[in-house]
Amino acid sequence: MIQALVFDFDGTILDTETPEFRHWEALYAQHGRTLALSDWQQGVGTWDAFDPWAGLPEAVQAQREHVHTELQARVHADLKTADLRPGVREVLEQARAAGLRLALCTSSSHAWVDPWLEQHGLAGLFEAEATRDDVARVKPDPELYVLACARLGLPPASCLAIEDSYNGASAAAAAGMQVLVVPNDVTATQPFLKGWARLEGFSGGLAAVLRAAAEQIDAGR
Repeated sequence: MIQALVFDFDGTILDTETPEFRHWEALYAQHGRTLALSDWQQGVGTWDAFDPWAGLPEAVQAQREHVHTELQARVHADLKTADLRPGVREVLEQARAAGLRLALCTSSSHAWVDPWLEQHGLAGLFEAEATRDDVARVKPDPELYVLACARLGLPPASCLAIEDSYNGASAAAAAGMQVLVVPNDVTATQPFLKGWARLEGFSGGLAAVLRAAAEQIDAGR
């Protein structure tokens, strides 16, 4: 029986992944280069798995600090006006009303995540949080998810990880958790494993989340 939902943040609760990729893609195009989505996907949900600077001309790399500051400003401007992924707020509210416990598990830092939680009225919603500040290794290593479950005081098998990326889902599975993938535009084509439940969005609410997880469990028996 699922006792807790453990949410990833970037790309899952708030789709930070798509605007970041689109702005990097535009930067590449500006300099006559093409940024392959499959390359970019390697770095989604983790750190240091893909270096986008390596594919840009040396003249751009020489101005890296300036270029990056401007690019991040554009990404942040987009995110400032963006809402949470459709339906995710309802899932969180319904889970809380149903007595399910909630945790956040992210390869990002508190400095990145906390302001967005505050902006969207989610600060204090999660009983436990695990961020890159708390571990030696981020996803796809299971350390973050092991910590999140430990802070809930629950065995990983009783917790459902809700993820958008292959790296994140791999981390949760390695921690011994049930996995539900809800990909976004950037991660939809990643090679998710058949053993992971999948939804194309949160529009069905908590019922759809739990049903997808239950169907996957039954299929694996």
